[in-house]
Amino acid sequence: MTVLDTRALNRATLARQLLLDRADVPVLDAVAHLGGVQAQEPQEPFTGLWSRLRGFDPAALSDLLTGRQVVRTHLMRRTVHLVTAADALAWRTRHDAMLLQRVLGAYRRELAGVDLDALAAAGRAVLADGEPRSMGDLARAVVDRWPAAGPRPLGEALVAALIPVVQLPPRGLWRVRAGARYAPMSTWLGRAVDPAGDGPDLVGQALVRRYLAAFGPAATADVRAWSGLAGLPAAVTALRGELVTFRDERGRELLDLADAPRPDPDTPAPVRFLPAFDNALLGYDDRGRIVDTAHRGLSVAGERAVLVDGRVAGTWTVEAGTVVVAPLRRFSRAERDAVTEEGQELAVFLSDKESDRVRIAGPAR
Repeated sequence: MTVLDTRALNRATLARQLLLDRADVPVLDAVAHLGGVQAQEPQEPFTGLWSRLRGFDPAALSDLLTGRQVVRTHLMRRTVHLVTAADALAWRTRHDAMLLQRVLGAYRRELAGVDLDALAAAGRAVLADGEPRSMGDLARAVVDRWPAAGPRPLGEALVAALIPVVQLPPRGLWRVRAGARYAPMSTWLGRAVDPAGDGPDLVGQALVRRYLAAFGPAATADVRAWSGLAGLPAAVTALRGELVTFRDERGRELLDLADAPRPDPDTPAPVRFLPAFDNALLGYDDRGRIVDTAHRGLSVAGERAVLVDGRVAGTWTVEAGTVVVAPLRRFSRAERDAVTEEGQELAVFLSDKESDRVRIAGPAR
């Protein structure tokens, strides 16, 4: 079985994630290809898509949100993702059990005496008037029935697990600050969420295919880390006849789509700036293909990453219109120039052409 070393896996990841070459595809197609964009920080998806798409116009993503073609909702790993409306409707039911399990993992004691079916029915009754509500408003509307649980656990259970809901615009629009207001997904999109099917796990199989298209080659543990779903081995088994297999340097079996890109490991990789919580880092159990073990925690801490030669080599922030890069190692002169050039383009994008300032902080940490 062919062994793919870390650099080969890195280049494959960059290609699948549209980070090796910026893609000339519509924003909706990019969101679909990526299997959604992690979006608990509402403005971060704009940077993520800017780094992946040639000529990205942030208004295009805002229009998709207001046009109900893309939605913000709790899905993979119980985190807020930006996904296409079609994927939200097709995938939500398959995630129901995981979403509830994760809410109970956080609030098991508080929700111990709550009839969850009754709570879901009460929440739906509140939302039936068509008025969007914040999580707090929704929780306060039902807390009198379960006062011991408290508003926060009740609200989390309702919006992150029991009722398929979406966060409505203006939250998530370009340069807009707005709180999260929720409405039922089926009401907002005008179509019922797809029900659970009998027989083979066709949704699970679709998720595996889509994951490999955007993240492969990858191990089943990586699929689980991205999705949060424990029940996909059966889907993998059903797909084995159409997949190819490799090994990584640790001996793990890696699965992939036969016709997916696996670039030459020596393919040059441009500097890229990733937003907070980017799935290129979080979408794996073994993140060693893109970030050193010593820096693995940066992604879950919400640090924005700078990729140099395809790997996390620094973090970045914005201070008074200036993109500030903090290296994690020494940059060569050529790397420093490349980081500066890409950082200037990012500064122009984020400031609406008012600034192209970049500052690379002192020596590596």
